[in-house]
Amino acid sequence: MTKYRHKVFVDRHLNRMEEIMREVCADFETELVEFNGENGHVHLLMNFPPKVAVSKLVNSLKGVSSRRMRQEFPDLAQRYYRANKLWSGSYFAGSAGGAPLSILRQYIEQQNRPQ
Repeated sequence: MTKYRHKVFVDRHLNRMEEIMREVCADFETELVEFNGENGHVHLLMNFPPKVAVSKLVNSLKGVSSRRMRQEFPDLAQRYYRANKLWSGSYFAGSAGGAPLSILRQYIEQQNRPQ
């Protein structure tokens, strides 16, 4: 979630962010299975080994993506709400256990569709 849920991203930002996040995941030996985003947040479906700490992975995803997006898209800073931060400090991580991957993908794909 972007800081204060401000509308920040357009398609070109989301496309580049997906590339950056895939690179970060690869560094953690983690598979980014599905990426979907809107103008103020992103959804990630990841498959990662038990040795990876979720908090470290998320901090790296946020830190690296924020730094690189600001470098590559200086115009983003004009869309920040108040603080000079791209992401809020919070995140949600859930375990999918035995849920079929197709169901999880469908859920993520439907997140940016109007209800």
